[in-house]
Amino acid sequence: MVSEPKYIIIKNEIKQLILNGEYEVSSKIPSEAELKDKFNVSRHTIRQSIAELVNEGYLKKEQGSGTYVSNQYRLEQKDTSQKTIGVITTYLSDYIFPSIIRGIEDVLSKKGYALLLSSTQNNVENEKRSLEMMLEKRVDGLIIEPTKSANLNPNLNYYLGIQERGIPYVSINASYEELEAPEIRMDDRLASEKLTSHLLDLGHTRICMVTKTDDLQGKERMKGFVRAYSKINKAFDGNLMITFDTESIENLTKKIDRVLQLDNSPTAFVCYNDQIAVKVIERIQAIGKKIPQDISIVSHDNSFLSTATDVKLTSINHPKDQLGRDAANWIIQAIEKNSFKQDSIIYEPKLITRSSTSKNTEID
Repeated sequence: MVSEPKYIIIKNEIKQLILNGEYEVSSKIPSEAELKDKFNVSRHTIRQSIAELVNEGYLKKEQGSGTYVSNQYRLEQKDTSQKTIGVITTYLSDYIFPSIIRGIEDVLSKKGYALLLSSTQNNVENEKRSLEMMLEKRVDGLIIEPTKSANLNPNLNYYLGIQERGIPYVSINASYEELEAPEIRMDDRLASEKLTSHLLDLGHTRICMVTKTDDLQGKERMKGFVRAYSKINKAFDGNLMITFDTESIENLTKKIDRVLQLDNSPTAFVCYNDQIAVKVIERIQAIGKKIPQDISIVSHDNSFLSTATDVKLTSINHPKDQLGRDAANWIIQAIEKNSFKQDSIIYEPKLITRSSTSKNTEID
């Protein structure tokens, strides 16, 4: 594969520094000599890079003074007959995301807005590239699902840069705790509390919680699990807790098997989502146990997977299509009112009861 010329690589790196705000508009960039040393290339290569950025409106040269960051690239004439909304999600084609995107797309198309999609695969470097692309394309608004929202995100400066440029954005499904951004999401803590309380009401006390630790949804669902036990003044068994993150999900089957093999094994499971619940069902059935006669199981999202197996899952309904529609309407209102000051939308969790739970006949 032919690699890009050095001057193009350097041009793109300088452009990224401008887009993420490290080189601010009207500020003077380092001299050619300093850039030559920084990138370890010839002065001719630096001059080529700068010339390209000047032509594209990112830089401007002032005779006898130096080279400065320009905002001409933002001011260039562009087609104003159709505004573009950028949508960044962790995944595009898996699980509940097609329904969310369909909801967004339906509203935007009816209102005459274009849609620009990007996926991070729950990777912060991919998120960085997605944000840079959205800035370069000069989108008019952004709908963003945070990447690994429970962790300190290295891309927070991009979000502040987006706000500085007057681009409204809203978070869906989760948010970054460091940012005071509006969000559209389920009340995940209450959702998990409802699921856990449903099992406790059926007499289950040895309940295994399976949750994700690198996003806020998982942490909030854990808090709801704990709160349900707290309300009845009972302690849960810490040995029955299973956690995973994006990178360690491949080891989840072994963790489920370990818990199922305990002498004091669980009589019920609360699962992070329906995808995880399907894995748990497979492992329970692999050891000859029956659901719900031997083990009850509940989950989040009420996706197509909740009724895809012979076990019909009790699950919390996720308003997938509605969330997409609400996010699209929210961002359109923000653009047309030229305001970030709109309320968050937090959905009340609705429990969908099916045949995956029954009363616990054992004495704990």
